[in-house]
Amino acid sequence: MWPLEPPAVSARLSFDTCVGNTRDPQRRERLVAAGESVEDAGARLRVAAQEGALHDLRSGSFSVPGIGADDAVRWVYKNGMVEGKGRQIYDQLMRAPLYERCPLCGHGTVTTLDHFLPKKLFPALCVDPLNLVPACAECNHAKGERVPSSAETTLLHPYLDRIDQDRWLEARIVESSPLWLEFFVSPPTSWEQVLAQRTRHHFERFRLAERFAVQANRTLAGIRRQLTSLLQVGGEEPVRAYLAAEAETRLADRPNGWEGVTYRTLAEDDTFCAGGWPQ
Repeated sequence: MWPLEPPAVSARLSFDTCVGNTRDPQRRERLVAAGESVEDAGARLRVAAQEGALHDLRSGSFSVPGIGADDAVRWVYKNGMVEGKGRQIYDQLMRAPLYERCPLCGHGTVTTLDHFLPKKLFPALCVDPLNLVPACAECNHAKGERVPSSAETTLLHPYLDRIDQDRWLEARIVESSPLWLEFFVSPPTSWEQVLAQRTRHHFERFRLAERFAVQANRTLAGIRRQLTSLLQVGGEEPVRAYLAAEAETRLADRPNGWEGVTYRTLAEDDTFCAGGWPQ
């Protein structure tokens, strides 16, 4: 949902690095022999990504010759990448998001690498950097081992999708006690239908409406006293000016970040700016 630059390390280089310190000579021989197959799998992943056809990939054609899926995950990913020579690649991928912010939700802290296509179903891609997305624990859990069944149900990929050049995240104030902001996806009319549906699917899968609302209400609680003081001194215009300035600052950095959208939504609501918050 929030873009990252694609990794510079190739699928083959990552695989060769991860299997290089396998101690068992027979296992190492089998893994090394699988290098070309893994390279081919990486090439097919990239072609499908370019064509928007990740949902067409089938797990049966992404096995590792001579090695079962469980062993591939254990000896290549766990022993080779997480705990072996490939750790440098692992750490590089984990450091990619600015301020360790999860690119799938935009506010969680990165704690793990998520396999965009599950490693147990696509073992040939288990250490392919393009298939490894830094993520927070909540997003990693929410995604699980699901595989897209169609173009519309393909989650947004931080390395491949660029949507922040357009305004697509909106919110509205829900009259309740306490006040609540409801976030939703509002794609521009210029978007293709598939992209709009993918964005909504991503938004729902990671429960972003609920997660953003919780953060927004915490923000509102933190500025309530300041808003009340501004209202008492100068009326609704200083309140609106403060909110609009905060929105402009945050949206300039992240055009669809929940913080900027929160301030923008509050600034545009006449009732709120006139004192429509719990005081």
